[in-house]
Amino acid sequence: MPWLHRSFWIDPLLIAGILAILSFLIARTKLRDIYRRQFGESRRERLFLASFGFFTAVIVVRGITIAIHNDFGPFHNVTMNGRHIHHMVWGILLLLLVGYLWLLQIGTGSDFSARLPGRITSLLYGVAAALTLDEFALWLNLSDVYWQRQGRESYEAMALFGGILAVGIFGKPFFTAAVRELTRPFRGPTVQ
Repeated sequence: MPWLHRSFWIDPLLIAGILAILSFLIARTKLRDIYRRQFGESRRERLFLASFGFFTAVIVVRGITIAIHNDFGPFHNVTMNGRHIHHMVWGILLLLLVGYLWLLQIGTGSDFSARLPGRITSLLYGVAAALTLDEFALWLNLSDVYWQRQGRESYEAMALFGGILAVGIFGKPFFTAAVRELTRPFRGPTVQ
């Protein structure tokens, strides 16, 4: 049973932990007001959160797969009855779950949908897209080419999707305001 092995839980716990820490920091600091001003509109916030989940998952998953490939640390492939379960499987299952929730109008940002489910499903969508696209070369070639030359196709797919998400969010106003706020203590007094 793969869910009883600690390797099964490393990816999801690490991704969830990073996203929870970053969410906590935004919710409990001056960034909260900046966040609210910049993402007052639900659609734009959901795009930002999907992008945030995507890039966090890409970094974690790539880091762990490199560690597994180089036999570094406590990381191992997840297997069931001798069959390697690729992380793409979990990504597809998450995409199906988020899609189903959105069909039920849960987390869609519609007038009668609460914001918290929208935030959670958006983060999950980004994570699921990363898990799936990280193995794009596998589904394109119908062969496990992760560490071969064709595995580069996964990087290209992730870069393309990540770029689309980044363009979609137009998060520049938030990041500009956040940098301005975070660097305020280090700047001298303003001249009027």
